Amino acid sequence: MNDDRARRQRRLPPRPERSQVIRRDPGYRPPAKQPAPKPGPAEAPTVRLRRPGAPPARPRKPRRKRAWGQLISLTLVLVVLLISAGVLGGTLWLESALHREPVLTDYPGRPAPGRGSTWLLVGSDSRQGLTVEQQQALATGGDTGNGRTDTMLLVHVPAIGSGTPTTMVSIPRDSYVPIPGYGRDKINAAFAMGGASLLAQTVERATGLRLDHYAEVGFSGFAGLVDALGGITVCATAPMNDPLAGIDLPAGCQKLDGRDALGYVRSRDTPRADLDRMVNQRQFMAAVLHRAASPAVWLNPWRWYSVAHAAAGALTVDHGDHAWDMARLGWALHGSTTALTVPIGQFTGSDVGSVVVWDHEKAAQLFDALAADQPVPSGVLN
Repeated sequence: MNDDRARRQRRLPPRPERSQVIRRDPGYRPPAKQPAPKPGPAEAPTVRLRRPGAPPARPRKPRRKRAWGQLISLTLVLVVLLISAGVLGGTLWLESALHREPVLTDYPGRPAPGRGSTWLLVGSDSRQGLTVEQQQALATGGDTGNGRTDTMLLVHVPAIGSGTPTTMVSIPRDSYVPIPGYGRDKINAAFAMGGASLLAQTVERATGLRLDHYAEVGFSGFAGLVDALGGITVCATAPMNDPLAGIDLPAGCQKLDGRDALGYVRSRDTPRADLDRMVNQRQFMAAVLHRAASPAVWLNPWRWYSVAHAAAGALTVDHGDHAWDMARLGWALHGSTTALTVPIGQFTGSDVGSVVVWDHEKAAQLFDALAADQPVPSGVLN
């Protein structure tokens, strides 16, 4: 009793009755106490000494790497958008400004479409649009009446995934072939007789290839396009001095402006005359298309205007051709390219003068391979 009274005075909980005492299991063992972790040595604070009389150190500003990274990223995005807008704008303007004619038309017996796509690239000797002073400056000579074709190139672009290289085939302008409605004549006469449409039909019948695209450039347009591209670099293996073409070039690599470029592709002042000229024309045409599709042109804002306007003034294309078709042609010439001339059988005379007669067996092998989108047979290349 005394104990209970003392508990109440000290406000302690009452002692449990004997019946309420919890009996523990004899096998029970309380968990062992884990030793408290020992405190490690305290790190001494870094103390920076300041020279007597020196001004107090300024607090460091927080680094702004993230802000600079965001600024650089935003700048790059803006540059890409501006370039894309410029290229797209120039392409759309060129698409609307291109001069188109119905060149590739259907007719009875026209060759069936093949794999890949085939271009006919034509350089005409037309002086249309040139004044007498411009003709003298470009050394084109006087007007010869209806234009003929100084350059004819077949370019076959293979289908995607075919593994076949792009092929460039020069057609000698004096090739003796049948011209629909006119009998046999030099192939470049077809242009003078019936324009681009008759020339395209003549090429299709002579080769058995269906043409998918057509592009033509005249004297003045060619020179203007080269100047707009900033010139084209060529590597002459020997000096070229041709007063008729208006050029006097040393041997070696050099950049040509429009006037000299025109003389370079027209000159026959070489040991093999027309045969060497066709080689020069193929190389130069590939260089022009390669340059036109290069980042060096499309990353230059000034070129967006000058190249597009020069191309629009220089080119005549088929009504089904587009600016992006020419861009794909230029891009195709970036990679591996096979270049050759139509196999020649003989040089002979005829009622229309000196002509070139094809080696019809090898020519057929060449054109069959192109129609099937296959590599040119080695026997034809040799």
